[in-house]
Amino acid sequence: MARNTGPTWRISRRLNFSVLETGEELTKRPYIPGMHGSATRRIKQSNYGLQKAEKQKMRHMYGLSEKQFYNTYVKAVKKKGVTGTNLFVMLESRLDNLVYRMGFASTRKQARQIVAHGHVMVDGKKVDIPSCQIRPGSVIELKDNYKNNPFVAESLEATASFKDFVEVDKDARKGKYVRYPERKELNQEINELLVIEYYNR
Repeated sequence: MARNTGPTWRISRRLNFSVLETGEELTKRPYIPGMHGSATRRIKQSNYGLQKAEKQKMRHMYGLSEKQFYNTYVKAVKKKGVTGTNLFVMLESRLDNLVYRMGFASTRKQARQIVAHGHVMVDGKKVDIPSCQIRPGSVIELKDNYKNNPFVAESLEATASFKDFVEVDKDARKGKYVRYPERKELNQEINELLVIEYYNR
């Protein structure tokens, strides 16, 4: 399955989960999409349905294709530690996600585009691969010709606070990936154990 390029809000309503982590998608219409969505009661899901839905929540939140997400899961399994936590940490360590976490983009989709277009440098070198795994201690900075982009300024202004695992200099359009995130700092609505069960079935 390729990456979904359709309406994000529609996906959120289908999953009953805020893919953008803002809750905006479910504020006005907290029911499934479609002509009869508001009159349709959600059907009780089987264990498989619950596992798949949880996997879809996580995959859509980080904006990965099915193949990309599965490959990340396989790498997480091979690492030492708890597989579910490893998966979360690997997804959070992606360059596009860190650009989003540092407030340089309002969504992960926008962050991916900024990286792919070559507007981002890591430790002084241009990196245009959104899936690039960044190590703690790395400095992420926007290129000079993109620092004054109005979308960046708007996104930073709208960002009230940052996660503790990143440090950001708003004026310099620069940030540092301080450390790997802890599970308690990440989305609590997702049960990663169900994702692991889905792939282990």
